Amino acid sequence: MPLHVAPAPAPALRSILTALGSPTAVREAPVPALRAHQGPLSPDHPLPLHVWDDVSRADGTPHTRLAGWQFLVRGGERAVATAEAVLTADGWAFGRFCGGPYVASTERALAQSEALTASYQPRLLSVPELYMLTLWLHHDLSSDGAAGLPAADDLLVPLAPAPPGIAAHRTHHVADLLPRLTLRLASAPLELREPA
Repeated sequence: MPLHVAPAPAPALRSILTALGSPTAVREAPVPALRAHQGPLSPDHPLPLHVWDDVSRADGTPHTRLAGWQFLVRGGERAVATAEAVLTADGWAFGRFCGGPYVASTERALAQSEALTASYQPRLLSVPELYMLTLWLHHDLSSDGAAGLPAADDLLVPLAPAPPGIAAHRTHHVADLLPRLTLRLASAPLELREPA
């Protein structure tokens, strides 16, 4: 079934288009694949980026907050980077370009999710306590992509690289993965649990 991608706020998309249209922003990006690409660049697959704080809360209730919107940046047939739009006091603004393994991993997880039998709304969910990023497949297709909490029957697909003990690109129900994340946090050294 196809994924139902929520539309990004128009000002967020404009901020990304402006950055992609700026030779200076692209040339100074810390992403070699983006700087080296010859030809047009375009934003694709806008995904709301949520942060899951306090995974290890005693009551087990997930708490998420919207951190921005992330777009895959296409150069031809493949993604060469991601671009983030963040909400500021003045509205949506371009945040940064990113490269690295999460670019290809996000693209792979989206393709993998297209083969599922049910339809989902894709989002990204960051777990800073574990330095983990997942594709969050939300079951409510009509919901606002910027709001909501992971439901027990939502799916999470950890992106590579995943923390030790968590398999990348394996689909998990939130209710099944949450206890494993909590256990992983309990066994992680303190320096791994306090992101800079």
